[in-house]
Amino acid sequence: MERNIIVTAKQVIDPETPASAMHINPQRKTMETPPNVPPVINGYDENAIEAALLIKEATGCTVSVISAGTNFAMDVMKKTLAMGCDELILVEDELLEGIDACGTAQILAAAIQKIGTYDLVLCGRQASDFDQAQVPVGIAEFLGVPCVTLARRVELNDKSVVVDRLIPDGHDTLMVPTPAVVSVSNELGQPRYPTLRGIMSASKKQPQVWRLADLEVSSADINPKIETLEIFVPAQNRECEFIDAETEEEMGRNLALRLREEKLI
Repeated sequence: MERNIIVTAKQVIDPETPASAMHINPQRKTMETPPNVPPVINGYDENAIEAALLIKEATGCTVSVISAGTNFAMDVMKKTLAMGCDELILVEDELLEGIDACGTAQILAAAIQKIGTYDLVLCGRQASDFDQAQVPVGIAEFLGVPCVTLARRVELNDKSVVVDRLIPDGHDTLMVPTPAVVSVSNELGQPRYPTLRGIMSASKKQPQVWRLADLEVSSADINPKIETLEIFVPAQNRECEFIDAETEEEMGRNLALRLREEKLI
């Protein structure tokens, strides 16, 4: 029986965009860039795609990519196909504007269930826009399957997946039954670049586009559990205070006392 890996991918603002080209939309409470600055696929999600393609080369499985959001840049999302993935599914609906991590996880889990059989779900460890790292564990919770985070190596076997994952003092190796969700870290290695053949092949493919109604998910199901009150650039205080003293020891004491006054130590 053919095995299937599902990878989740998010379209994000290019993290290399200079700060001068970005601005805050106070009404929508989002960061925005000019129309001439294209988005990119989240870098950690490209690591997850690379992990899936390495397994595909070893086992011959199929790789499907799912993304949920609005205003997709098709050339950007088709990069997943150009890299070597077999299928691209976009869950695009205006009702997805402003959803939180819990809602995103619920939608992606519903899309995975609509696909049907799967052996492994791979996600990036976090998104480069808000760095919350909540969606992978949320998907696992909605699907009711095991979840392993921060993988640097993933090996899919007959009925299990072996994951070499990062821990604070090094790494450990876990084996969990499939199906499972694994979040992949950048320590896995550099994602491959699309080949010319891959780009030409991707140009001939069209993604499947689903709406919330196709997933039997209502807007009430994905109401945000978290409300963003404000996004702002912190005020900068450029005052510089010099600590005077006659000796280095006295200067150190005066500095420590001053820092304690400001409750910084």
